[in-house]
Amino acid sequence: MLLVKPDFRTLNTLVQNADALVRSISRVVVVGADVIEHSVVCVLAGGHLLLNDLPGVGKTLLARSLARSLGGSFKRIQFTPDLLPTDITGSSVLQRAGGSFEFVPGPIFANVVLADEINRASTRTQSALLESMAEGQVTADGRSYSLPEPFWVVATQNEVDSYGTFPLPNAQLDRFIMSLTLGYPDAAGQASILERNQSGDPEAETVLSGETVLEMQAQVRGVEVARPMREYMANVLVATRDHPLLSLGASPRAGVHMQRASQALAALRGDNYVAPEHVQQVAPLVLGHRLILAPGSPMPPEDVVDEIVRGVPVPV
Repeated sequence: MLLVKPDFRTLNTLVQNADALVRSISRVVVVGADVIEHSVVCVLAGGHLLLNDLPGVGKTLLARSLARSLGGSFKRIQFTPDLLPTDITGSSVLQRAGGSFEFVPGPIFANVVLADEINRASTRTQSALLESMAEGQVTADGRSYSLPEPFWVVATQNEVDSYGTFPLPNAQLDRFIMSLTLGYPDAAGQASILERNQSGDPEAETVLSGETVLEMQAQVRGVEVARPMREYMANVLVATRDHPLLSLGASPRAGVHMQRASQALAALRGDNYVAPEHVQQVAPLVLGHRLILAPGSPMPPEDVVDEIVRGVPVPV
């Protein structure tokens, strides 16, 4: 795996590219600056993103704007109850000419894939994404087919519309590096949305290439994580497994994702090392959707994680 130890020059270029991505999205989507920043963190970390919020707040628009800003190929999959796994991955089709079967790739074969309303498909169909999200490949009829690089999944689901939906299994939730909510805009934000849509739907412009994204991800992997910081993150993970308000704590994969997200946030801020404040900012977003609350818990999992992170002694 490519790894580039970032210096001042490369970090400065990364920050400039990330700022261009933020500006491109901000011209189209009216959401909090932190939502866009954390979405870019997911891009830099190379981790898949889950947008979980109310209907109509801009989840699909944010996902589409991210895809268009990154360049490369883009496919949108509308998840429905009758969607089949092969509708996502592709299938082997009999060729009349030669009488042999040939694999026809599905929409998962793209640089950026928008899985819209992912929880409307059956769990069997949802599981078709697992191999792709975890290993960057699809296996069909005993053969493996590599997905293009970079490969990134942005999934959306409506948190209040439960009729005809299938909750995502924990194994799949664990594949998303972050889960974000957008929330309703304030009056000024709502007025801005109306202004931008007066003459039609706005579109983001392409500001980065696939090669540039891969270079930025390699630089993120080179951001220094000192041993005290690794121990700090490990203590946070262990604390989630013993917390009385949680019946299911964070997995080892969650720890890997938390470290990568911390590296990405540090790089985005122009730092070549991970500090406690980077971990404290990303931890609730990385861990919250993976945890299961104990019965009667008085607070959401993100708040439990925030309490844990700030209660674990910070390395000095």
